[in-house]
Amino acid sequence: MFFYFYSVKTNAYYIRRCIELAKYGLGTTYPNPMVGCVIVYNDRIIGEGWHKKAGEPHAEVLAIASVKDQSLLKKSTIYVTLEPCSHFGKTPPCSDLIIEKKIPKIVIGTIDPFAKVSGMGVKKLLAANRTVTVGVCENECEDLNKRFFTFHRKKRPYIILKWAETEDDFIAPKNQSEHEIFWITNSFAQQLVHKWRSEEQSILVGTQTASIDNPKLNVRHWNGQDPTRVVIDKSLSLDKSLSLFDSSQPTLVFHHRDAKPTHKSSIIYEGLDFGTNILPQLLRRLHHHELQSIIIEGGAQTLQSFIDADLWDEARVFTGLNKVSNGLKGPVLKAQASETQDIEGDTLNYYYND
Repeated sequence: MFFYFYSVKTNAYYIRRCIELAKYGLGTTYPNPMVGCVIVYNDRIIGEGWHKKAGEPHAEVLAIASVKDQSLLKKSTIYVTLEPCSHFGKTPPCSDLIIEKKIPKIVIGTIDPFAKVSGMGVKKLLAANRTVTVGVCENECEDLNKRFFTFHRKKRPYIILKWAETEDDFIAPKNQSEHEIFWITNSFAQQLVHKWRSEEQSILVGTQTASIDNPKLNVRHWNGQDPTRVVIDKSLSLDKSLSLFDSSQPTLVFHHRDAKPTHKSSIIYEGLDFGTNILPQLLRRLHHHELQSIIIEGGAQTLQSFIDADLWDEARVFTGLNKVSNGLKGPVLKAQASETQDIEGDTLNYYYND
């Protein structure tokens, strides 16, 4: 007598594979979420797909198209990180395609928070007598699309705070020359920051940082899309020769509503009421512009204002090896680091505002 031992992979196993695939779309799918999909027959993956860019085929479409023997679809299970869409947008509904291909079982990581989809895809599949399982690795699937979920649930972008400081908490020398950046971190950390910029939709600095550092706020040391630049310039005092105004990428300038901007192509001016807290106003305007995520890169006062208002989701703080003898103090964040990385000698701490 012979005994054969084998392991049947669980739903969680396949959803985690979907998550791996979906992550390839980080930074390229906006305004759509990242979605991964696999199709399984007899405990074997026969098709895979992930969403690459808005307007292009969704993950389910690509996964179905990748199956060589289409007759197997009638006996397969389709796994997807996010509820299949049920409405006509730039592409037809994925739930209709799943029904058309007679796929009998659907396993979904989490429900789509987008009002035009939320729950409707599942209802359509159930109405077609399909077996639907929802909520497999749900927290992981929501974390995958934390930007998308925050945007639709909280009506604001996902907010990432980022700064670099010395071991004694300085972020810059007090006598820093104008337009001359003092680098606290090494080149590897600087390249990582540019990778982050390619993954988010927008990036914000305050008036002082824009004036003193003259940052470009683009992606130079990594391949990817430049984010929309956002600057707070209450009295519109910033010199128009600064890099922020070079028209090389979309730029939003937030100013006092009584100030009179001089409009320039590709620069959008937004007036705020500086007599009240401007941050909720600013975030509402960013939501209006459909920006799902933003990195706050400085300066210390701007970063601290987001911390004090408890308007942040994640903070990424470098501690560099370079020294400052007489410097400007960085923001104060009273939180415990959730993760620490070594970046070729520099330390990177991640904080999450749960």
